[in-house]
Amino acid sequence: MKKAWLFLVLGFILVGCGLLLVSNQSAAPLLEDRVLSGENCTVIMVGKKASADGSTMTTHTADCGMCDWTWRYVPPADHRPGATRKIYRISQTRTWPPSEGLKWDLIKRDFTGVEIPEVPHTYGYLHGVFGYMNDQQLAIGESTIGNRPKMSNPTQTPVFNITMLTLLAMERCRTAREAIKLMGSLAEKYGYGGEDGGEMLAVADPEEVWVFEIMPVGPLWTPESGKPGAVWCAQRVPDDQVSVCPNESRIGEIDLKNPDYFLASENVISYAVENGYWDPKSGQPFSWKKAYSPAEGSAKDNPRRARMWRFFDLVAPSARFSPSLPNMDFPFSVKPDKPLSVKDVMELTRDKGYGTFFDPTRGIRGGPYQNPNYDSTARLISVRQAEYTTVTQCRGWLPAPIGGIVWLAWGAQDTSCYLPFYAGVKALPASFSLGDHWVFNRQSARWAFDYVDFHTQVAYSVAIAEVKKAREKWEDGVLNQIQEIDRQALELYRKNPVRAADFLTAFSLNNAENVVRAWWQLGDELLVKLNHLSYYNSERRTIERRKMDFPETWKKAVRLIDIIFE
Repeated sequence: MKKAWLFLVLGFILVGCGLLLVSNQSAAPLLEDRVLSGENCTVIMVGKKASADGSTMTTHTADCGMCDWTWRYVPPADHRPGATRKIYRISQTRTWPPSEGLKWDLIKRDFTGVEIPEVPHTYGYLHGVFGYMNDQQLAIGESTIGNRPKMSNPTQTPVFNITMLTLLAMERCRTAREAIKLMGSLAEKYGYGGEDGGEMLAVADPEEVWVFEIMPVGPLWTPESGKPGAVWCAQRVPDDQVSVCPNESRIGEIDLKNPDYFLASENVISYAVENGYWDPKSGQPFSWKKAYSPAEGSAKDNPRRARMWRFFDLVAPSARFSPSLPNMDFPFSVKPDKPLSVKDVMELTRDKGYGTFFDPTRGIRGGPYQNPNYDSTARLISVRQAEYTTVTQCRGWLPAPIGGIVWLAWGAQDTSCYLPFYAGVKALPASFSLGDHWVFNRQSARWAFDYVDFHTQVAYSVAIAEVKKAREKWEDGVLNQIQEIDRQALELYRKNPVRAADFLTAFSLNNAENVVRAWWQLGDELLVKLNHLSYYNSERRTIERRKMDFPETWKKAVRLIDIIFE
């Protein structure tokens, strides 16, 4: 009888899952990729008056799960008159075996055949999959947003994709507006697309943060058509507000008569009219996202869309945003209940939705050790498959080489540690340019953090406490040093900018190397401490079994299952 009851319960669960699947399909978004382009990458943006210290901030979670994770520094350079810049097709996702060489050398195999005029001077910058910050404090973060199927252009005709556009912006631009106009104009002239579709970039400088969104214009476009090879739009985040992009287009109604807050390609509206995406006679105002990248649903009816609601609920709880509010109805930006510090933003990137309906450890979902990475029902801000996460700071009260900082955290956010790299650095650790997902490598910085993450998953609630201790030492420790490092660097800069750059480089590299070394050691310690699911106290040379005991909730659930199967 008990078995019959169990089968009945399972039947109801399966029927419910089936109905949920059907309902989700009937309300499926009109994007090219029905799963939000893999749901990869979350971007958070903070205006200078919404931050605790007056900096602008952006983030990027690169969470492909299989992409190249290597980073490099590109130095500034002067170029002779008549020089040209070769344009390459740089895939966001493609990797090569380490035995073949580094990705950023191998991309030269995919030359587009197009060279554009070089500028007299290019800026130095830091980049991973995308360009993140240059020595002028221009900062970028990325999120894929998708587009209507007819707009995609997977042919070889478009010269530019999103990665190449960010690198050109890093090389040539000082401000967010300059970068937006450059990327837009290049995409219009030479075409945008290839393997990239609708993309969003958070583009920031010390004064402003902008949302830049760009889409292809279909597979039939050619340069000879005389039409723009892309359609794009940009909206500025108000200085006292914050915004987010969780793989969904964020720009709604636009006002091109207000260039202080809106910029766009000349075809921003005409392309929608020509393709039937918006009817001027409908009586409805033109909405960029509804025309080009509509994405239906809310957090409540599709937990895969929970990030939008969760962000607004975290930064502005007083507004009481409902999980039932359709994602496309959320405001473009909001004034936070309190100014956000860089530490606050770091913690936002680590959010797992604890204490909410989407809590991945609710009930027995997280297993006996409350592991938030078991349950993938809801898509929240922090994910287990991140390549790395960045937080950029642009601080206008300091010279650009000192004012800009890229905070980089390798691997999953919850088991990682943010490392600062000033805009004025002249190198990155060699270990940052090495490694991939398929070959373990102790010379690769990223593997140190994956090593800790792997051991943390075994007994999460116990292991994460050890990780937090390490993070308090290294992450909070360096956060507390930044003001003094700024002061010393500024003093040097006023006397000799080169010496200041050397100082910032030494500080950034030394800190990174110490943290990477500490994370390798932490991984070793977790292996020893949690061996055989017993807590081995190395200092006391004892086993503390009580630390590893299962919670009562889990024990009761196991007993209930035993009763059902008797």
